[in-house]
Amino acid sequence: MAEPSTVARPYAEAAFRLADAGGALGKWSEMLGALALVADDERVRAAVADPKLSDAQAAGIFIGILSGKLSGEAENFLRVLAENDRLGLLPEIRGQFEALKSEREGIIDVEVHSAFELSEAQVADLVQRLESKTGRKVRAKLEVRKDLIAGVRIVLGDKVIDGSARAQLSALETALKA
Repeated sequence: MAEPSTVARPYAEAAFRLADAGGALGKWSEMLGALALVADDERVRAAVADPKLSDAQAAGIFIGILSGKLSGEAENFLRVLAENDRLGLLPEIRGQFEALKSEREGIIDVEVHSAFELSEAQVADLVQRLESKTGRKVRAKLEVRKDLIAGVRIVLGDKVIDGSARAQLSALETALKA
């Protein structure tokens, strides 16, 4: 069985192309956000999982809940998802859509794990350095993790810059064992 991210990718790319062609990336971002929230609701998941429900009725649940908030294209997109039994993938589709949108806008999302709370000046300096290193606008998400002991760990997509004391101690341990 394929991973949800693999199955969701073509739908996210299709939604992105449709939104981009219509100059409506922001509108589609809002609509997919709302659809993902509805898809995450337990009652909706239970209703959509009912085998007696037709594809049109399953899509109708979403359309009814978000009445007036979806464009005609978004409603058609929902119908295609329902026909292919992919409504449960809406949160993943939304995540991939947002990644494509950020890439188009030249924004990179960065996770900063710090052993201590960072001041606004420290965050601003770190963001500025990352922007000059990546050549893109950086949107930082901060998280305090005491298990790092000291320092910071930065995750840029699939790249990790680990300047934490825990990583340095681990490297020292490996060197001593070798």
